[in-house]
Amino acid sequence: QVQLVESGGGSALAGGSVRLSCAASGYTFNTYGWFRQAPGKEREGVATIGRGGYIKYADSVRGRFTISQDHAVDTVSLQMDMVKPEDAGTYYCAATDRASVAQALDPNRFAYWGQGTQVTVS
Repeated sequence: QVQLVESGGGSALAGGSVRLSCAASGYTFNTYGWFRQAPGKEREGVATIGRGGYIKYADSVRGRFTISQDHAVDTVSLQMDMVKPEDAGTYYCAATDRASVAQALDPNRFAYWGQGTQVTVS
């Protein structure tokens, strides 16, 4: 059974840092991603990492967020630095074998999702 379990999140001051982790089990996917959804807004891709090492970031977080993967413990992490109020929302870890590099930030290409973890920025 595939499971994606997020941890981390919480509150941060603008300009501060937050670290999210996603523990994956049950299957090893080609691509893992972090997505977020703010109240009243659509879910959007934040960062993804694929087999072979490619990484893709949303323009809004490039240079501030870092996605990484630890294959030894099947964990994908998102280091969020210099956070802004607009970074607040529910963050989801997701996985897929069906996203090309061009589709890597498209939530519709991801079939497996974690339960989400909340990030607030004040």
